Amino acid sequence: MGSEHEHRRNEIADAVLAIVAERGLAAVSLAAVAAQAGVSPGRVQHYFPAKRELIEAAFERGNALSSGRIAAKAGPDDRDVSRRRLLTVVLTELIPYDAVTRAHLRVRQSFTAAALADEAIAARLRVDYAHLHDRLADLLRYDQAAGRLRAQTNPAEVAVTLVALAEGLAYYVLIGVRPAEAARDQVLAAISEVYLVA
Repeated sequence: MGSEHEHRRNEIADAVLAIVAERGLAAVSLAAVAAQAGVSPGRVQHYFPAKRELIEAAFERGNALSSGRIAAKAGPDDRDVSRRRLLTVVLTELIPYDAVTRAHLRVRQSFTAAALADEAIAARLRVDYAHLHDRLADLLRYDQAAGRLRAQTNPAEVAVTLVALAEGLAYYVLIGVRPAEAARDQVLAAISEVYLVA
């Protein structure tokens, strides 16, 4: 029962991801999501009574899929992966590089834009960002303690700067200002600048 419920929720969230990727956040409706998912509008409403819940579910689904891609690239046990490599995997995952990541990042950018007018979404994002920044800062602190970063480097500030750079470039990629490869190269260059050895 539980796994079936989760499976159906994920199918609907995937439908929202597909709609946002093709037509943007404004195109999300019960009818559109139902048609995309191949279910009735009543089924969609059963799992997600409001449009906002649909958007949040897609945001969470996109993040879960992204985490899965990061884990696959990092390997089965990220303790065996260098902290710099893990940092690089996380940050470059924020740059769209195929149809799947483009869909996820369009939802992420749309959700972030919605936070400008919705304090509940903004509060949620502050928590999410704090967790992401802390995780990356911990990777940087580890490498700083190992002598790979300058002693005066502030890992917490660098983590915020790198995430902001990657997400800003992701937006540029999504609207066609920068090609994905150039954006990825800029993120890699910014990471290299933090480390003592390229």
